[in-house]
Amino acid sequence: MKRLLPPWAARYRRAFLRDDLIAGLVVALMLIPQGLAYATLVGVPPHYGLYASLLPALLYALFASSSVLSIGPMAITSLLAASALAPLAIADPLQYTAAAALLALMCGLMLLAAALLRLGAIAQLISHPVIEGFVSGAALLILVSQLPPLLGLPASGESGLASLPPLVLGLPQANPIAAGLGLAALAILVISRLIAVPALVYLGLSPGAALTAQRLLPIILLGAGTLVVIGAEWQRALAVVGTLPEGLPALRVPAWNSAWVRDLWPAALVISLLGFVENIAIAQAYVQRTRERLDADAELRALGAANIGSALMGAFPVSGSFSRTVVNAEAGAQSPLSGVFAAGLVLLALLFLTDLFAALPMSLLAALIIAAVLQLIQLKGLRQAWLYDRGEAGAMLVTALSVVVFGVETGIAVGVGASLVSWIWRSSRPHIAVIGRVPGTEHFRNVSRFEVETKRGLLMLRIDDNLFFGNAERVYELIQQRLHAHPDTRDLVLAMSAISRIDVTALVMLLNLNDELKQRGVRLHLAEAKGRVLDQLAQSSLLEELTGQSYLSCERAFEALGDGAHSPQRPGQPVSH
Repeated sequence: MKRLLPPWAARYRRAFLRDDLIAGLVVALMLIPQGLAYATLVGVPPHYGLYASLLPALLYALFASSSVLSIGPMAITSLLAASALAPLAIADPLQYTAAAALLALMCGLMLLAAALLRLGAIAQLISHPVIEGFVSGAALLILVSQLPPLLGLPASGESGLASLPPLVLGLPQANPIAAGLGLAALAILVISRLIAVPALVYLGLSPGAALTAQRLLPIILLGAGTLVVIGAEWQRALAVVGTLPEGLPALRVPAWNSAWVRDLWPAALVISLLGFVENIAIAQAYVQRTRERLDADAELRALGAANIGSALMGAFPVSGSFSRTVVNAEAGAQSPLSGVFAAGLVLLALLFLTDLFAALPMSLLAALIIAAVLQLIQLKGLRQAWLYDRGEAGAMLVTALSVVVFGVETGIAVGVGASLVSWIWRSSRPHIAVIGRVPGTEHFRNVSRFEVETKRGLLMLRIDDNLFFGNAERVYELIQQRLHAHPDTRDLVLAMSAISRIDVTALVMLLNLNDELKQRGVRLHLAEAKGRVLDQLAQSSLLEELTGQSYLSCERAFEALGDGAHSPQRPGQPVSH
């Protein structure tokens, strides 16, 4: 029976029920406007965003290992779905919605297949800078895509940067009512993030209540905007959501269209991979706080089941939402039941409150999306990456620009490629330090950074990377340069504490180096080689042909070799000869 229970059920307590119910209520108030907005981003009727918030939450809760992750419609996933569906050029809205549901089904099946194969480690395939670059680029695309509805302009039919020229040319035809409502809402949402919480605290609210009020502002704005439209009878003067169907759609498996499957599978793979990576990244942010064990394979199953649930509802791909997860956690969620409660409240809205959505202006939904994605543009993250590692920052920037210029699928491929190129470049340029002994200790450090002891005739080099085909020639050149700078060397010690693997190309390099040094009267020694590396070298002839010895530590090599006289070496000075 325990095997049938979700991973979090064993630690659930009755006292958690109240916290989950409160968190579910708060998240539902965010989920309703976000669901409507993100459905319009995909290109399907707004109420399908509410459908995507129901069964996925329930199925995710059955398999999830994270207590706080909020599953459902999400900006980046919705943009990816829209980008995948656009090339199909489906004019019929019903067919387009069916294609979106098929895409969700394909994502779910791919994720479940990955879970069966226990491929949870794929979350590590995309580096953090590439993810941030992708999110920033996608946020810019979403922002551009929402400018026409924000200003009351018809869609130009173009996407990405190509939609900007028609947008600029069409500005004189902007709908003043829609633009006024949208821009005012956008300004309020942006400014509220800066001043609302401190202002409410100043007025006497507790910090927690002030934060909750600020996060409920979107639904307050949507309600106020709807009332304004109804009161002024502007329903025909601007684009509104319109009448939503009451009740729920019948559960059914999307029709399997072979032509659509052929065109959609690359995008489904990208959506699945990125959705899972984002899920893991969001969930891991709360692992230490909740002290729970995050199971990557369980998250694969949970996300796969959620997407299949969305497909059965006739909706579009779903994934974890960072903004709703933050709210869910801060509202006190103790388990995925909070998501189930949120879905229940959305269900009540679908059954009894659909008339309230009829006059909801589309420009307000666009303002809500733009305000949300503005937070995703990682300028601060780019600056930090640039200061820390310019190669990683370059991969982040290239990914963002590629997403904006070439689209999401190409952008993420370019980003992964740039990240790999950056890693290969760094690995092909390993750091090799001349080392000496710190006086009075058995520690060996870089002569350029520490005041150390060295010996005449002894050169000790520490190689700070694995040896493989990509850097073997470079390592050989650097060793020759160090030997040229120390012409009286009679014993060369390679400190191998940082080396975990030596491939065949690097082995051949070491064999050639040993032969060349032998001809020059220089003995080659190894020190601090790991057992795994020694086992590997034992399968070759290197240890037998080595002109020197393999020492357990640099200290033993230092005591055994050289002329016996210690020469003090100050940082930044060349080794004394």
